[in-house]
Amino acid sequence: MPRKKRPEGTRAPNGASSIYLGKDGKWHGRVTMGARDDGKPDRRHVERKTEAEVIKAVRELERKRDSGKASKAGSGTWTVEKWLLHWFEHIASPNVRYKTQTYYSTAIHKYLVPGLGAHRLEKLEPEHIERYYASLRKTGAKPSTVLQVHRTLRAALNEAEKRERLTRNPIKLVRTPRTAETEIEPLSLDDAQTILNLARTRRNGARWAIALALGLRQGETLGLKWPDVATEWHHGCPEKVPCGNKPASCPDAFPLGTLTVRRALQRHTWQHGCAPDAPCGRKRGAECPNRHGGGLVIVEPKSRAGRRVVSLPSPLARALIDHRETQAGEQATAANLWRDEGWVFAQPNGKPVDPRADYGEWKELLATAGVREARLHDARHTAATFLLVLGVSDRAAMDVMGWSKADMAKRYMHVPDEMRHKIARQIGGLLWADQDDDDEGPAGVPAPV
Repeated sequence: MPRKKRPEGTRAPNGASSIYLGKDGKWHGRVTMGARDDGKPDRRHVERKTEAEVIKAVRELERKRDSGKASKAGSGTWTVEKWLLHWFEHIASPNVRYKTQTYYSTAIHKYLVPGLGAHRLEKLEPEHIERYYASLRKTGAKPSTVLQVHRTLRAALNEAEKRERLTRNPIKLVRTPRTAETEIEPLSLDDAQTILNLARTRRNGARWAIALALGLRQGETLGLKWPDVATEWHHGCPEKVPCGNKPASCPDAFPLGTLTVRRALQRHTWQHGCAPDAPCGRKRGAECPNRHGGGLVIVEPKSRAGRRVVSLPSPLARALIDHRETQAGEQATAANLWRDEGWVFAQPNGKPVDPRADYGEWKELLATAGVREARLHDARHTAATFLLVLGVSDRAAMDVMGWSKADMAKRYMHVPDEMRHKIARQIGGLLWADQDDDDEGPAGVPAPV
């Protein structure tokens, strides 16, 4: 169907598309898609060999514009590499924690930029991504590494779609790579008690009581300062027969208190500080003479819910009181070598405890106690599981553990064997309550005939 011509002497309205035969013998089309960042019209150009082809191309651009699916001006110049680097530096890094930054940085610089960076962002296809994942597996990459690459790419491409740098997001058609889930097994009650009994004889032993009883994260525990700990003595004598002494002097006195989580202590990797035009030539940032940003760093708790006040069990409050007295003796011995910064758990010179040394102490404690191998973070799972065993409500558990979402309970609370056995006994007692004990097997289950 031939195009309808305007009456001679009239002009097209502002913003209307135009189609014309150029002096080069090709057909050209121009479509106004909106405005550029500088306010000027975003006028897209297409050229084809025939008029029918350029009409089709112009109508397609108009359809995308009218449906809101057109890419923004200049988005065609974005490569995957350019977008990933922009997203990491200007969007992700200012809004995520240090460990997440490191997670993204490794995936981008080590894998995604070399593997997919040359693709035009708009031209990236699901098959490109899937073939790259397959090549990673063939070169021996761990399933967790492929998953890390996928999660990073997904976060970056989802943001590109939100900002209309992409009209079609290829990552939505790529299945999440499978990885073997690490089965987390919390420590048993016997193991926890064994560790606590041994920890009482160790320097900074109360640190492990906090991990197993309250479930604080490593950085939260190492970031505690004495103003964060409040303890007080209470009378233990019967109300009808008061001892008449002050609470601390009562023969049956017991301490209670609270612990406030305000900060976390982490170790960050040192970054190069030399100028781009005058690199120091050192491979590692820690070796750069102008290094920055590394070492032990105080950070905010993981989330708003992480800033919390936790009540102390009486034995733990007593352990912290004893620990403070022990530390005061260390400070007197160290004299002017002591660096008084108020850390609850400190080195013999008062400096904060390095997370690496803390982790090594945990491993050595497990080995000495004869307890199975476990991650330090498993202590947090153990504390959450104890809350489940005690029947603590999910809302109260969120408050103790510093969770911002209720579904975290599914990740951290595990049903121990002791609870399973108890459930089996209860079911047996319910269903076979009318049977004689002599006819029953273990846990109330009838003995086989």
